[in-house]
Amino acid sequence: MKNYTIKTFKAQFPDDNACLDWLVQNRWPEGITCAKCQRVTKHHKRSNRPLYTCDSCGTDVAPMAGTIMEHSSTPLTSWFHAMFLMASTRCGISAKQLEREIGVTYKTAWRMFKQIRSMLTEDVVLGGSSVEADETYVGGIRHGKRGRGAEGKTVVFGMAQRKGKVIAKVVPDVKAQTILPVIREKVLDRSVVYTDEMLSYDSLGRMGYDHRRIHHASKVYVMGDIHTNTIEGFWSLVKRGISGVNHAVSGKYLQSYLNEYAFRYNRRGQEQPMFEAFLAQVVRQGE
Repeated sequence: MKNYTIKTFKAQFPDDNACLDWLVQNRWPEGITCAKCQRVTKHHKRSNRPLYTCDSCGTDVAPMAGTIMEHSSTPLTSWFHAMFLMASTRCGISAKQLEREIGVTYKTAWRMFKQIRSMLTEDVVLGGSSVEADETYVGGIRHGKRGRGAEGKTVVFGMAQRKGKVIAKVVPDVKAQTILPVIREKVLDRSVVYTDEMLSYDSLGRMGYDHRRIHHASKVYVMGDIHTNTIEGFWSLVKRGISGVNHAVSGKYLQSYLNEYAFRYNRRGQEQPMFEAFLAQVVRQGE
């Protein structure tokens, strides 16, 4: 992945006008189609508002419409800087750090985090090769209980294609009726699916998948190509990141954090800088 430094960021986005121009150029690369003229027309930027006006009829276009910045009084440079900071580390940053870095209140930093994470949701389908499925538990330990299923933890189910993408989803439980529909929706037919010995996976073979299991209860973790090390590696990344950066995440907001981690993971081998991938999501929002 190409390196995108703070020096590069400041040169490309020195002020709000530069950010607004970027939005226009990337949302309408062929030129803005005027809603009234029904054709691509020349537009000019309004001097006192973040709008572009059609030179032919005077109709305004709002580049931020439909994006996470719409109706926000926070400067565009702060939004872009926040996305740059979130994209620049493997595990992200905390809202408290964002507050310090860009000089906003904690309430504003938290709102920006929430909005940016909301655009990182992806519709991913796995298959065509080996897919691993596994469940994990994230969160606190209460009343002295420990281990999987301990009270106070949030259940997360995930699937990872080897050398490919990952999907992570908060679920109410790991019963067959809960997780099998997720597999059916997200994993292509006739894929090879690797799991542990949990009984909820028993029907995968009858669903048309080539189901292969590793028996963790017998302390067997790898048998030839049978293992779930890929998805377990992703779980480790998520848990280290949450404990190291955020310390704790409530079940209410956990899915948005999982979306961010999955978004990064799914682009780990791309040449495009992660910050540019974040900006691309802004453009998709406004489509």
